[in-house]
Amino acid sequence: MKKSDVPQDKSNLESANFRELCYAVDENGEYTTEHTTGWDPKTIALNNAIEKIKERVEEAKTRVLANETSPLEYYMELHKMDLSVLAGYAGIWKWRVKRHFKPSVFNKLSSKTLQKYADVFEISIEQLQHIDQ
Repeated sequence: MKKSDVPQDKSNLESANFRELCYAVDENGEYTTEHTTGWDPKTIALNNAIEKIKERVEEAKTRVLANETSPLEYYMELHKMDLSVLAGYAGIWKWRVKRHFKPSVFNKLSSKTLQKYADVFEISIEQLQHIDQ
């Protein structure tokens, strides 16, 4: 793409005073870098992904309030993590983290284990144990 053709569409990046760097060909036919504020197809894809994340967070919150899962799953979704990432950050085996999603198991966790999770999410143990309705 030519440097003059780099898209400058409105996007979430622009509202945050953030520009993305991409490669383009200058007037001499050499590759160079050019800033862009956005590109419509990419903006649509990003917005769709953000909406999907919001849905997953709300679904997890609903399950927590119905006592179907522990607050751990809610905070994992809220922080855009998956089971493997959470397990890695907490230093706990993945199968154990998954087991901690069970409210009956979560309610019996030691303060040491709860603190590991709280540290990952940068919240207190009290916040970890109770989500805001």
